[in-house]
Amino acid sequence: MTRVVVVGNGMVGSRFASDLVARCGTSAGPTAVEVTVLGAEEYEPYNRVLLSEVVAGKVDVAAIGLPGADDARVTVRRGTEAIAIDRAARRVVTGEGAYPYDVVVLATGAAARIPDLPGLTDLPGGLPRGVHALRTLDDAREIVAASVNARHAVVVGAGVLGLEVACGLARRGVAVSLVHGGGSVMDRQLDRAAGDVVARSLAGLGVRTWTRARTERVVVESGSVRGVTLRVPDGGAPAGPSARPDDGAEGAGDHATRLVDLEADLLVLACGTVPEAGLARAAGVAVDRGVVVGHDLASPDDPRVFAIGDCAQPPEGATGLIAQGWDQSRRLAEHLAERFAAAGAGGPGAAQGAAPGRPRVRLGVDADRPSMALRLAINVVARPLGESPVPSAQDLPGVDERPKAGTDVVRVKAAGLEIVTMGVCGERRTPDPAQRSVTLSDPASGRHVEVVVADGLLVGATCVGAPEVGADLTATYTRRVPVPVDPAHLLLRPVAQAPAPASSPTHMPDRTTVCTCNGVTKGDVVGCWHDGARSVDDVARATRATTGCGGCKDVVCGLVDWLAKADPDQTRVALGA
Repeated sequence: MTRVVVVGNGMVGSRFASDLVARCGTSAGPTAVEVTVLGAEEYEPYNRVLLSEVVAGKVDVAAIGLPGADDARVTVRRGTEAIAIDRAARRVVTGEGAYPYDVVVLATGAAARIPDLPGLTDLPGGLPRGVHALRTLDDAREIVAASVNARHAVVVGAGVLGLEVACGLARRGVAVSLVHGGGSVMDRQLDRAAGDVVARSLAGLGVRTWTRARTERVVVESGSVRGVTLRVPDGGAPAGPSARPDDGAEGAGDHATRLVDLEADLLVLACGTVPEAGLARAAGVAVDRGVVVGHDLASPDDPRVFAIGDCAQPPEGATGLIAQGWDQSRRLAEHLAERFAAAGAGGPGAAQGAAPGRPRVRLGVDADRPSMALRLAINVVARPLGESPVPSAQDLPGVDERPKAGTDVVRVKAAGLEIVTMGVCGERRTPDPAQRSVTLSDPASGRHVEVVVADGLLVGATCVGAPEVGADLTATYTRRVPVPVDPAHLLLRPVAQAPAPASSPTHMPDRTTVCTCNGVTKGDVVGCWHDGARSVDDVARATRATTGCGGCKDVVCGLVDWLAKADPDQTRVALGA
């Protein structure tokens, strides 16, 4: 029996447990692997990426749950926090006892970074009332409860999470100020021009944006937050309604600054994260910013210790995106399954995919007029490009440790904003004479698109306010489809010429990717329909579509709606008619 202990029951840890047991099986039965998952939170796994949508009121808490590993070989210990890793005795120590291991996988994630500010971290009893980070389900619930009576909210940090929280609170009717130290919002992904377009869009949503602003202190009265003091460039003003500055300015010329006092009875910290690497550090394995691992995701100090997700620091760097964590989960599960098989613990996982001879849906049946969700699915799903999908890393000999392409695609899920970036983008990119870029910027309409190409491929893109172009660019980038000689065509039309969108998914090839986060195709959705799925929740359980960034939910809803109309006999049988 090979004992695997997974520390962390979040999006990556729970996914890894499922991935591993799915691969540690043969047609003759399960292999001798035993997986124990230790989760510090009391909850079942949930989609942390969608917490900002809970804050916005777009989804309910019950809708962000994730499917766990439904396998007798997996034991989940919720509310069980790991205290130490005893590498000599090969056991993980908790408050309730110790769990022996042959392999330990750290999936401890990251904690919210709390800035060291007067009024925030220098008072006894922890954070003042009204101050919250957003990292857990409890955090989201507390922010929602606080927003009911809040009149003025300040969000510190204008990265992806900060933008989503600011828009979510504005959607709830709270006056919001968004504070950022960089020169523009999302400056890790957006250059100044794109950031300015986003700031204008935020102003239209009622969000004031302060950039190049340093938070000086948090004003606290009777244990509750009452305001935030900023230091901003003299003469600087927010995008949106004006704030109340004080009377004095310091410095001179371009370096002159002034103080601005913002009212706040709700303060949300979106200042980034810090990898939870304390267990690894105490156990004596290499830790830099995160747990240092190689391409095989193993610690260089101990071949029995692995790390995946936000706590890991792989050679290619950590993106903080769930797609990277899930790709690491897949790669490590494949690696360990092969290793266990070679050691006699069992064979590699059973073949995945559709069963031979499975009936197909009657594609010739069309509804009189597709639903809105279905039409959205047809228009927004990235068009299939090329006749043959580019093989992924695991299909190519000798490169199964390479990260999957497209794990650096960043999407903003916010009411009123449509932003997607990928690859080479933002002001921080290094100039490269081999790269060509073309930009279309239309601030008045809230649209900004830039593409970067090299060696006939799309290597980066920024897309603000143009979701259909963004969908096409994402498909082009993740599938490494050759692009036109003139990259300007990417701004105006899809890479592959296509007729006007069809009135039915009948003409959508099965290979069309529906859920980018999980690599789910239209064929996968149709296949699980034939296996008995009859709702979006059923499809999510069978394929994991909609459980990543959530951007494909309307698409999946549209396909399920179409299948119900195209295959009415199966629907009546499922309903007992």
